[in-house]
Amino acid sequence: MTHVTPSPADLAPSELALGHMAVAQGSAGDSASPAAIRRLSHALAGKGPSAKAQRKAIDTLKAAVAAIRVGDYATATRRCLSVLQADEHNGLAWHVLAISREKEGHLSDALNAYDSALCLLPEDPAIAHDLARLAQRLGHLDIAEKLLLKFLAVEPGHVEGTNNLACVLRDQKRYTEAVDRLRDLIQIEQDSPTLWNTLGTVLSDQGQMKESLTFFDEALRLDPAFAKARYNRANVLQPLGQPDRALADLDEALPGAETPYERAMMRMARAMTLMGMGRLKDGFEEYEVRLDPEMPEAMHVAVDAPRWDPATQDIAGKRLLVVGEQGIADEMVFGGCLPDVIEAVGPTGKVFIAVEARLVDLYQRSFPTAVVGAHRAVRLEGRLTRYCPFMEQIGETEGKADAWTPMASLCAVYRRDLSAFPDRDGYLMPDPVKVARWKSELEALGPGLKVGLHWKSLVLTGVRARYFSSFERWKPVLTAPGCIMVNLQCGDVTEDLAAAEAAGVRIWTPPMDLKDDLDDLAALSCALDLVVGPGIAGTNIAAAAGARTWLIHAPDDWHLLATDRYPFYPRVRTFATGGFDGWPRAIGAVRAALENEVGNAA
Repeated sequence: MTHVTPSPADLAPSELALGHMAVAQGSAGDSASPAAIRRLSHALAGKGPSAKAQRKAIDTLKAAVAAIRVGDYATATRRCLSVLQADEHNGLAWHVLAISREKEGHLSDALNAYDSALCLLPEDPAIAHDLARLAQRLGHLDIAEKLLLKFLAVEPGHVEGTNNLACVLRDQKRYTEAVDRLRDLIQIEQDSPTLWNTLGTVLSDQGQMKESLTFFDEALRLDPAFAKARYNRANVLQPLGQPDRALADLDEALPGAETPYERAMMRMARAMTLMGMGRLKDGFEEYEVRLDPEMPEAMHVAVDAPRWDPATQDIAGKRLLVVGEQGIADEMVFGGCLPDVIEAVGPTGKVFIAVEARLVDLYQRSFPTAVVGAHRAVRLEGRLTRYCPFMEQIGETEGKADAWTPMASLCAVYRRDLSAFPDRDGYLMPDPVKVARWKSELEALGPGLKVGLHWKSLVLTGVRARYFSSFERWKPVLTAPGCIMVNLQCGDVTEDLAAAEAAGVRIWTPPMDLKDDLDDLAALSCALDLVVGPGIAGTNIAAAAGARTWLIHAPDDWHLLATDRYPFYPRVRTFATGGFDGWPRAIGAVRAALENEVGNAA
């Protein structure tokens, strides 16, 4: 790990440095736990009388530890900084500062402070463990693994350390190694709910939901108050078709959340469970937690306007900025509310729409009375901050917006029950000239049903991998008689296409950039007879543009809203996997449907 010693002045309590990370289900330990604070207190008590300045530093750090004990992290930070201003080589001060900054939520600062502490006190295993846990939370898995191995070399058999190493191995999809680590220690520590819980997460990450349930149940038998295990069990019960039990587990887990981060993640799971149960009003209102700074990838919007409060502010005649959020698929799903808000603002108002830059042309064509521009995002100390530079240019000539709103928040206003979803093919308008051009290109391929194919996401880290099938499993679809397959999959798929060609399967790749030319992708999707794939950006673009689309969905896809279809795209046909091991079944159903399509066209 490259050591960077931050200046104490750079870690001032007023500085916002919030970091976000992927969920680390089952990771254990708290740098400010009673046991950890006792260790620090003993370390400080062991410092004997010395020079006046050193005695003052020790007394100040004791006061900082006392502040951490009562949850006054800002005071602890100030006291540590005062010590470091006088002596930046005080390793114990860096360690205490790291703990206080982590508890305040300033994770990047905490990571640097732990790093400084470890460099100054390399023989202190507790620092290596704390730093490893935070590195894992921030997604630095290789660093976390090295630190945990170093810690366990000094503390072999340590439950939390072994557990957290297993979590790191799991997050790297090294599942067999993770199970081996856990199994060896469980034979000795059979009454450890932490180890049973983490073993459950290793299985659930692989989609083995039924098998993982046994281990979460065992963890809760050993400790019924173990909130993390209850949360993880809820995430298994929902795809197993037991949303009521999942919701009950989440409601019981929430009061036991150990950190604001855990509480935010539990609330997010609760929001998606409610939406998946069809409880739209409650679900969309709870979904506001996605903007909680504790959430991974939570968006902070930097605009010169107040947030729109629909409960108190009539938007008619106002200038409203709608900001797209998260990924392209989300902007497709939630963008379906834009016609509603444009109508609500009315002819005397104005709607401004900030979307991913690659979507600006498509949105502007679809909403000619609105002003569409690109949003930009930067990471400030790990936090995603979104800007709308086009609004600054507009403000110079026309005045600023009266209010702004996140795009997904429109659902809580305009989609409070299923009857509020319009019955339509799509809401976006592809370029008719481009559609005609692509129809001509497709006709040149010869007779047959032209089927556009997506099969995976560009992001396949962690649990996301279980939502997609290997390319080999798509063979029944690829070889459907009477069909010409068209590659719509962005990213490097050279190996997949070469394997298909070697098997005698013809897949045509259009001459375009499938990742960046999204206006062209929407037009091509509408020119095709059919677009097939899982619910990723490309299939969402096709559905939102009104292309004939077949979506394969996982058992816990909340977008169905307790129906057998996608209310966001009501004309889309859905195929259920029925489980994370159900891809062959779903692909077989798609193959049968294609044969039927070809037969009807004959």
